[in-house]
Amino acid sequence: MMTRTPKCQHTAQLCRLIATVALLVGCLGPSFAQEAPTAADATEGMKKAAVYFRQNVAVHGGYVYEVSEDLKTRFGEGEALPSEIWVQPPGTPSVGMAFLQAWKATAEAEFLSGAQEAARALCHGQLESGGWTDRVNFDPKGKTTGHYRSGRGNPKGRDVSTLDDDKTQSALCFLMEMDQALEFKDAEIHDACVVALDSLLKAQFANGGFPQGWSGPVEPGPVVKASFPDYDWKTEGRHKDYWNYETLNDGLAGTVTRTLHLAHQVYGEPRYKDSLLKFGDFLIRAQLPEPQPAWAQQYNHQLQPIWARRFEPPAVAGRESEDAIETLLFLTEVTGEKRFLEPIPAALAWIRRSMLPDGQIARFYELRTNTPLYFRREGDNYLLTYNDDDLPGHYSFRSRSRLQKLEQRYEEVSQGKVIEPKPQSLKLLQKDAAAILGKLDDQGRWLSPTTGKKPNGSGTLWIRSDEFSKNVTLLSDYVTRLQQTTDLKSP
Repeated sequence: MMTRTPKCQHTAQLCRLIATVALLVGCLGPSFAQEAPTAADATEGMKKAAVYFRQNVAVHGGYVYEVSEDLKTRFGEGEALPSEIWVQPPGTPSVGMAFLQAWKATAEAEFLSGAQEAARALCHGQLESGGWTDRVNFDPKGKTTGHYRSGRGNPKGRDVSTLDDDKTQSALCFLMEMDQALEFKDAEIHDACVVALDSLLKAQFANGGFPQGWSGPVEPGPVVKASFPDYDWKTEGRHKDYWNYETLNDGLAGTVTRTLHLAHQVYGEPRYKDSLLKFGDFLIRAQLPEPQPAWAQQYNHQLQPIWARRFEPPAVAGRESEDAIETLLFLTEVTGEKRFLEPIPAALAWIRRSMLPDGQIARFYELRTNTPLYFRREGDNYLLTYNDDDLPGHYSFRSRSRLQKLEQRYEEVSQGKVIEPKPQSLKLLQKDAAAILGKLDDQGRWLSPTTGKKPNGSGTLWIRSDEFSKNVTLLSDYVTRLQQTTDLKSP
């Protein structure tokens, strides 16, 4: 017969096993027995990273995309001069916003100082026309130095404010957040916001659309519904100054809408909401008729699709159409006006029948035939083609469609459902925070391989602004959640 081990002996054996494992884990080091970081741990890690970033990576308080480990090479969209910073995300506004979030979470002066320095750098490079371009050059004699309203630029320099790639929008949104956080008491930051918003509203056409760039108030122009051009678009309709016309390129609809909405939230002035509604009406007008009830990337004042760059033809644009739909949904949510939903069903149906076999959507579809359009490159020339087997690598001619998410969101919004974003669980935040702090080196750097436009095979590690901003923002969220959890447990 088998002899049964008494229950007390089982318990004793289990205790000895637990003790042995605990001793073994302790000997293996902290990576195997890692405790969840405290709020103090996260704050100290952010401070260490912030000090290094401000002292070694910043130029006059501003930032580029990435800097080599030895701090000798700096890149934005291209290689940056020693006197340049970048406005286009993930440059100065992104880093400044991360500093601001860290300050809100911790009240540490180090983070507020970093945010203020970034804001001053943007104020320095605000153009006389009111907005921003891709970069700021602090050398008054530099070739890329613009005509800055601060008086510290080049009076003969470029003065074209731009909405391309979220440049003016990101700078203005960060400065408005700073203005509100400082209770509107910082005159330089507040004035920059007022001037930028004034210039943005003056750049809005009578039909509600916006140009890609402006150097002053725009001409009123006609208010008409979008239509197909009645000329041979392959050989006609090219405008050297296409940026002066109505555009939706590179997510402009979403970024401009959120900028105007934030302006109304921060300052409460009706004119910002009026501009927001006016732009929503533009999106309704700019929807092309059947059989392609979607949106173009670039229009003329008659709201007919036109050429932009040599590889951006008059066409129905897949990515810009998805952005327009997403923007109309957002407008419906924040204004409660159901008219912004009316263009969406036909547009969603167009996307569904236009999707490529692999689930992607083409950037361009030929007018009327709806055939996907591509380009191949021969030297400096771009040749229009229906084939996608030899695409240039510098441009996104296809992208993963967001149709399923857009359809789901349309159903929710049309039914009046309010879907609050679900916060990440504290357990996952703890895991991410521990991983981020574990990657921070002794100097306060997060080093990573580059993903930007650098020479290949250099083996250089890079200090990246997007990674810094992402990590600091997550750690800030973690500190905030820990504080909220503590407050809930307090009697």
